[in-house]
This record gives sequence, structure tokens and C-alpha cells, in this order.
Amino acid sequence: MTWREATRDEIYAYYDQEFPGYTDQLPEFITATGPKEFGLSFRDRHPIRKDERPDRDFVRRSTWRTDSTGERRAQNFDGFEDVLSFIQAPARNDPFGDSEYALADPDLLVKSDPVSAGVYYGLDNWERPWVLAVDIDAKDIAKARAERELKDAEIDAHDDDRSRTEVLLAESGIKAADPAGYPYAFEDLDQAIEYGFQTREIFRTKLSALDTMIVYSGQGVHVYLVDDEPEHDYDEQSREVLNDYLIERYEIPIDPVVTADRSRLLRVPYSLHTEVCRVVQPIKSRVFDPRTDAQPQFLE
Repeated sequence: MTWREATRDEIYAYYDQEFPGYTDQLPEFITATGPKEFGLSFRDRHPIRKDERPDRDFVRRSTWRTDSTGERRAQNFDGFEDVLSFIQAPARNDPFGDSEYALADPDLLVKSDPVSAGVYYGLDNWERPWVLAVDIDAKDIAKARAERELKDAEIDAHDDDRSRTEVLLAESGIKAADPAGYPYAFEDLDQAIEYGFQTREIFRTKLSALDTMIVYSGQGVHVYLVDDEPEHDYDEQSREVLNDYLIERYEIPIDPVVTADRSRLLRVPYSLHTEVCRVVQPIKSRVFDPRTDAQPQFLE
């Protein structure tokens, strides 16, 4: 079985027909006014209203308008229905409204409304402490596996348009394995899920966390520690220590930037990862198989 990208029509159908049914299952820290930002990525660049500014393939939208001191003054989204409308038709429902940095009105262009290829929310939050999450990516696992398998081989990418990583994945056979053409194999994705459960167990046993969550992210997992007690309100320095603890002591291949960057955005649970045509979602068991368990309804 191989992955494939969702088509434009499938993406529209998903956010129109399937995603609305999941909005009441979102984690409590993802509301219309909780995250400081939502973000959307697009496959095709779309112009903004300001002249002589580059077209955008990614936009961030604040959930609140603030004054010069950073105090909240007015909501940009009145409810999650407004967030949903923005996801469904980003240019027509841009919360920036009449700002010159809003996405250009498709009615005034020879161009349709951009399609939401990725839907994200900000870990920094108005209503609770900065959300703690770690990212475990199948691509990183595959690269490390290729390095181990070819550690004695000479990999020379200087005369090639491909990067050293691409050459490694090709030479090791990983890129030819299912899902063909992606920078990892299904076994690397399965390993990412296993690492996710190991990380959650570390949170529970070593950090006394009671509220944890593992989310299949499309090409890996996100593991959350969402206890809101003061002892779990990790600052920047504590997060750096946690990164080192997971990487060095337990050899969990996390992306340390995700944990330590307050401005980081992560995929919204139950959004569609359009590059692999699978639904991002919380998972409860190691036997979760994204090939069959994460299919959107239009593939069933």
C-alpha cells in the first residue's frame, strides 16, 4: 500500500462534511480563543491585498486583537464556527478582514479560494500554560536507520542535485519501500508510534503526569503532557532539560525545537494530513495502523 495526496475536491469535502463532526472532540485547549494563533498552509500560493508583497503559501492568524501592551481587546473568531469557516474558505473568511495583509478576495482574481493543505494551532495559549508537546517524525527515524545501515559506505552527493539524506534513503532502499517515494518506510512510521507510547510512559512514571495524549500526526506522532498543575508549567529552561532527558537518556528521537519553541504550531487533531490522505487523531493503542485506522470517509 502506498500513500497519495488528497485531491483538492477531497480536501474541500473533508472540511465541509467530515471535520465539523469532530470539532466537539478537540482537546479543551483548542478553542476559538485559547491558542494564540491558528495557521493554514496552501499548496498554491495566494496573493494578499497589499501591493508588491509576495504571495503566501502559509498564513498565521491571531485569535485576539491586542493593544500596544499586548492586552487582549477583541476576538478575531467569535466561536469555533468562525475558525471552521476560515479553514473551509480561507480568503473569503479571513479574520484579518479589511487589513491590507488579508488574503486577496478570490472574486476579484482569476484564481479560486486557496485550499487548506494543512491546519495548525499555536502551542502558546491565552487560557492555560504553554502546551507541552514533543514531535516524533518517521522521516527522522528513517534517516537514522539509513545512516546505521550505510555507516561504512561512501555517500557523495556533491555532484548530485539531491541532498545527502535523499541519497542515503535511496541507497538504503528506504525510499523505494512502501510508501514508495516518501522519505520513510511504513516500519519507520510504526516505530514512531512505538516511541510515542514509550514517551507517554516516561511522562507518567518519571514526571508523574496524569493527563497525557498521543496524536497520530500523519507522518509520525505528537505526544502531549497537558497537566495544568503548577509543577508541569515548564518554562524554556525546563523544556531544554526535558529534551535532553528524552534524547540522551532514553534515546527518543524527538524534534527538540517543537518542545522548546513557544511560537510553534502543530497540526490540529482531526484535521486532514493531505500529503498522505489520512486523518490526524488521538490514538489509544500501539496496534493503531494509520493505513487502515486513519482513513477519511471518502476512502472507505
